[in-house]
Amino acid sequence: MKFWKMNGAGNDFIILNNLEERLPLEALPRIARTLCERHMSIGADGLMVVEAADQGGDFKMLFFNSDGSVGEMCGNGARCICRYGFENGLAGEAQAVETTAGTVFGRRLDRRLYRVRLNDPTTIQLDRPVEVDGVRYACSYVELGEPGLPHAVVPYHNLQNADEHELRELGRKIRWNPAFPKGANVNFYDLTGEDHFFERTFERGVEDFTYACGTGTGSVAAVLTLQGKVSGHQVRADMTGGTLFIDAERVHSHITELLLTGPTNIVCTGEITDEDLTCL
Repeated sequence: MKFWKMNGAGNDFIILNNLEERLPLEALPRIARTLCERHMSIGADGLMVVEAADQGGDFKMLFFNSDGSVGEMCGNGARCICRYGFENGLAGEAQAVETTAGTVFGRRLDRRLYRVRLNDPTTIQLDRPVEVDGVRYACSYVELGEPGLPHAVVPYHNLQNADEHELRELGRKIRWNPAFPKGANVNFYDLTGEDHFFERTFERGVEDFTYACGTGTGSVAAVLTLQGKVSGHQVRADMTGGTLFIDAERVHSHITELLLTGPTNIVCTGEITDEDLTCL
């Protein structure tokens, strides 16, 4: 199998082109689990598989988390796969990528910088507190696309200096909290300046912190825009892996558009020879 390894602000992915590989769909969760294991194989936060479009897009993206579960969408992954599509002649400088949560539209801004329009918010609940170990935490809840990709948005003072173990345990408990029947990606944030926040995301399906989360960044920016805490224009989000920018278009009490802009990086390309997959 030929592969690309890419990352967007440290959120890293393996890309397979199933237009060429013809892998059976039922094998993809196992392939994702095997290839995404960092100590045993290539290692990544997720696997993206290119398939033929069937709803008028340029191509389709199937996304699998590192545990093999299906992901509805991935913002940083979408930016990376837009570059993959351009570099491999699947689309031009403007791309329409079909995802499980709906079609995502991307644009090449320069060689490495890509912008995508995230799936529109289908649910935003600004006040949805969650209780963990008897402590009540302020929380908002956002779903992007249909079916909705779930995000808990949680303010956390002095996030950059938080105890890593304590934060991870809190993230895990909120991720599995019964208040969120589908589970949730948990996005901790701390406002650090005008139109500027720092973010850490405990991702569902990875079950740990990732270096960045595009849909999570969009969800945080949507909440803060509706709360009047940021302008919604070129809002900067700093994360472990780098910086992303969000434009959130607000009409009254609704967010009508979320644009995610950030870098892409082609780490390596090559051939997968993982012997644990030879029986496919």
